[in-house]
Amino acid sequence: MIKETLQDLIENFALFEDWEERYRYLIDLGRTLPPMDEALKTDETLVRGCTSRVWIKEELNDGVLKFKADSDAHIVRGLIAILDRAYQGIALEKISTVDIEGAFAQIGLDQNLSPNRRSGFYAMVERIKGCAK
Repeated sequence: MIKETLQDLIENFALFEDWEERYRYLIDLGRTLPPMDEALKTDETLVRGCTSRVWIKEELNDGVLKFKADSDAHIVRGLIAILDRAYQGIALEKISTVDIEGAFAQIGLDQNLSPNRRSGFYAMVERIKGCAK
């Protein structure tokens, strides 16, 4: 199976007529994430700035980012799935080239998520970008 790219997700979201359908799709995306081992859900991996509980465990292998992430909220798991498409397996030097803000806007999430969820999304983005520093 070929993994969807961020551009694929943007195009898929555009297929839906209303935000009810887009939220369902976002929740379904979250269900595609592999489960995160409970032992990895620690204070160290907890992302600060998210209303929901979100954990991200990063690994660097030969300059390539790999991460596992999970949340206790369905919509947030969908947001993690978007980040997975954008950043999973990317070389560290390419992390800054990902236009996640542009993708977020193209999908319409900038207008259709609560301010708390938007801020949590960007807290996750900052956590991932912090790996490149």
